[in-house]
Amino acid sequence: MKILFVSLGCDKNLADTEAMLGLLYKKGFTFTDEEQEADVIIINTCCFIHDAKEESINTILQMAEYRTKGICKALIVTGCLAQRYQQEILKEIPEVDALLGTADYEKITWAVQCVLEGKKPEETFSLEGKLSAVKERILTTGGYFAYLKIAEGCDKCCTYCIIPKIRGKYRSVEMEELVEQAQELVKKGVRELILVAQETTLYGVDLYGEKYLPRLLRRLCQIEGIVWIRILYCYPEEITQELVQVLKEEKKICHYLDIPIQHASDAVLKRMGRRTTKQELKEKIKMLREEIPDIVLRTTLISGFPGETQQDHQELMEFIDEIEFERLGVFTYSQEEDTPAADMPNQIEEKVKERRRSEAMELQQDIAFDFSQGCIGREMLVLIEGKLADENAYIGRTYMDAPGVDGNIFITTDEELLSGDFARVRVTGACEYDLIGELM
Repeated sequence: MKILFVSLGCDKNLADTEAMLGLLYKKGFTFTDEEQEADVIIINTCCFIHDAKEESINTILQMAEYRTKGICKALIVTGCLAQRYQQEILKEIPEVDALLGTADYEKITWAVQCVLEGKKPEETFSLEGKLSAVKERILTTGGYFAYLKIAEGCDKCCTYCIIPKIRGKYRSVEMEELVEQAQELVKKGVRELILVAQETTLYGVDLYGEKYLPRLLRRLCQIEGIVWIRILYCYPEEITQELVQVLKEEKKICHYLDIPIQHASDAVLKRMGRRTTKQELKEKIKMLREEIPDIVLRTTLISGFPGETQQDHQELMEFIDEIEFERLGVFTYSQEEDTPAADMPNQIEEKVKERRRSEAMELQQDIAFDFSQGCIGREMLVLIEGKLADENAYIGRTYMDAPGVDGNIFITTDEELLSGDFARVRVTGACEYDLIGELM
């Protein structure tokens, strides 16, 4: 039996997909990239914002055609969209044979086997219970880096966010299980481990009664074979001095933090349900840069949140200009049903959201260019990710860049390098987001 697996959405979704692939492989299934060859099609969906929801629905409809024609014997939908719109999917897309919620990926082999045997699996959408790590993952990232999902769900309940309703309360994976999974990933050739969760900084509070991320990091740093450990999704108010100390002391941890702040106007932050003020954000960023001078900070912002005035937007622009984040992305506000923000007055027109987003990104482009220019002459360790076709040039990443969201460095050389190799590189040139370098 051949399975086509489509994974949509974020890196946390991808980690779930890899776990499901591992479970299916263990049961003897094989995989294909061709829709025409697939006996089973599985779609792991996302619905965090409108565009993600639309992509998921379109993908399901596209794959439903293969189910209708009889080529495909089973069409299964998993993940966020399945969790949020169970009845709607079953009613509107009858070609779908089974649904699995966000906490049920371990039941994927059971669901597939039920459908192939002509049975209708009972949909399960529980958001409770113990969260476990699946060791038998099949990596889809190239094999030299992998995402380690350390927790699921969120308790913050920001007014714009649907995640708590479709992912549940914050639940950590036990530390010993994560260490074992990391060891298995290293055996598969992983050199860079990227820690992800809806919020990594609160890891362990539900299991151990306190923040255990610093302890987990020290344990992971002891694993031979890991070169880099990268941490994503750190809520700024939860970054402790203990965590900063671990970042300073452990050489394997990249001096890179993703701290989504969403805005800088106190009025907007309050309506968002965020737990920081502009002054607190400034103080936390100042502390991080003083303690770790070469740290690279990534953040994400939302433009056009309900009630955002031109003055609020200007305050955000001034904040971006003052702080000069090394990495920054901006999303337009998405009005998600069943969230408090969706019912707030003074919703912003789409064209205004887009204009404000464009203005912020134009400002960030200048900041990013200046930062990249300042990197010229620096010597850095680079993770090689591939070779450019028909050129003596390779593409890689520095510690400053997470895969899929940040820039790259391009290295021209006659030497043969392999994906997953680490090389010492001197930066010789730069553009807005990418660097150019030469082998040392």
